[in-house]
Amino acid sequence: MPGLLRGVARTAVVAGTATAVSNRVSRRQAGRWAQQDYDQQQAQQQQAPPPPPAAPQAPASDDMSHRIEQLKQLADLKAQGVLSDEEFESQKRRLLA
Repeated sequence: MPGLLRGVARTAVVAGTATAVSNRVSRRQAGRWAQQDYDQQQAQQQQAPPPPPAAPQAPASDDMSHRIEQLKQLADLKAQGVLSDEEFESQKRRLLA
């Protein structure tokens, strides 16, 4: 019986030691992986390009040239007889408003 008890005690000590070592290794690995993830996130944030600047507003001259072109088209339609004087004037006011 003493031999059996000694064997059981030795097994318990070995198993306990193995468990403690295994837990310590797991914690160290988890800590290293967490540090690596943190480092990668920091690197990605530093490497991320800044957001593109907002699209510039179209210059007023482009808008005015567009309006002038539309007025010319309205005048052509009036000259062809497609638009009456009243229709031309109302469209012109709408464009210039």
